[in-house]
Amino acid sequence: MLAFAGLAYSLFPYVVIDRMTIWEAAAHESALKFMLVGALIVLPFLVGYTFYSYRVFAQARAGPHE
Repeated sequence: MLAFAGLAYSLFPYVVIDRMTIWEAAAHESALKFMLVGALIVLPFLVGYTFYSYRVFAQARAGPHE
């Protein structure tokens, strides 16, 4: 993991070496805002479902007497 971080630091700001920077590779600002709104809407449902399924399967593994 540390080697990857060092490689990313040494290549900054290029995504493709000497061809494309981070800012050239980024999507348009309106597309990024749209994705942010979508993630903020979906993420609570995803976390809630994960918590619910964890509780259901944890109870099933523990058995009916515990």
